[in-house]
Amino acid sequence: MSKRKRDRAEKPEIEKESDYYQLKTDAVRDLVTADESNSPEVPEEELRKYRSGPKLKVADWVKLCFIKAWFAGAVCFFFLWGLGGYLADTLDALFVTGMALGIVTDLLTNNVLRFIAKTKGGNDRWMMFPQTGYISFPLNIIYAYLVLFLVFLIYNAINMAIVAITKAPAGTVPLGVEPILFGVFCLGVDLLLIRIKHWIVGLVRGAARRSGG
Repeated sequence: MSKRKRDRAEKPEIEKESDYYQLKTDAVRDLVTADESNSPEVPEEELRKYRSGPKLKVADWVKLCFIKAWFAGAVCFFFLWGLGGYLADTLDALFVTGMALGIVTDLLTNNVLRFIAKTKGGNDRWMMFPQTGYISFPLNIIYAYLVLFLVFLIYNAINMAIVAITKAPAGTVPLGVEPILFGVFCLGVDLLLIRIKHWIVGLVRGAARRSGG
């Protein structure tokens, strides 16, 4: 084969290799400089194809409710039950339990909800005070006392109803406090108060938009 023909045959191969390495260089550059601002938006359906996990899918709201109820039940177990022999007075027990519930909510429960969120702030609507920092700590403690007070009223109402129906002697406590039901009651009160908060915020924002328009 003549030199001219050999050069013609080698030239396309060199161009192919040059284009190949250029593509790889561009791909590496795009990967290094990728961030939220220059990355294309991928549909959620496409992301699900590449997510590994168990075949049995549990809804996100079920996981979130379980976490909130579990931590509240743990507070009941370690403080109401664990310190029951040391805190004979009901008010002292409620004071310590409310303090513990607020601290656990701020430091553990809310942080777990943030950790398992699929996007940043995705689970904020499940928290009464989703803000991070020092301001949320006292607010969550005050909020925990409100939740505990309403749970205490629920227990009283149920026991009074049982006593009235069964004609049990006055002063008896048919339904005692235990971690599972305590966690469920705390969860129900918490979700109700959060729903009321969102409703009030929606009303305020709607009024602001109407006045601005």
